[in-house]
Amino acid sequence: MLNSSTTFQFELVSPERKLIAEPATMAVIPGSEGYFGVLPNHTSLVAALRPGVLEVYTQGHEQPRRIFIAGGFADVSAANCTVLAEEAINVADLNQPALEQTLRNLRADLGLADEAFEKARLEQAIILTQAKLEAFTGHVVS
Repeated sequence: MLNSSTTFQFELVSPERKLIAEPATMAVIPGSEGYFGVLPNHTSLVAALRPGVLEVYTQGHEQPRRIFIAGGFADVSAANCTVLAEEAINVADLNQPALEQTLRNLRADLGLADEAFEKARLEQAIILTQAKLEAFTGHVVS
């Protein structure tokens, strides 16, 4: 049994499924205003999230679980942290060559787009694909 003063219940949920539901010692979350950390007994808050890498630390593991999220919301209390993500993918499962090809295709499509709505949709897809590449490579992609 884990000590409740050193852990909190962490859940990561995407539209497809619940990815994580386990005690955690810390989580680092990409908030809309910047990354923020969650520890046991955290003050309650609800935060909007931006695309980025979520890191979840659990007892007995030196390295955190690293999951790319495409945005969403976090609901934090003293004993729980629930992240509702628009999309969630283990960083290790990202495919750099496929993401680079997707980025090239999106940029080509953007150059051909006529309608403002289509341009805005493609620009958002480009931003999300760049964020996935940055999560995988650790370098800023432009």
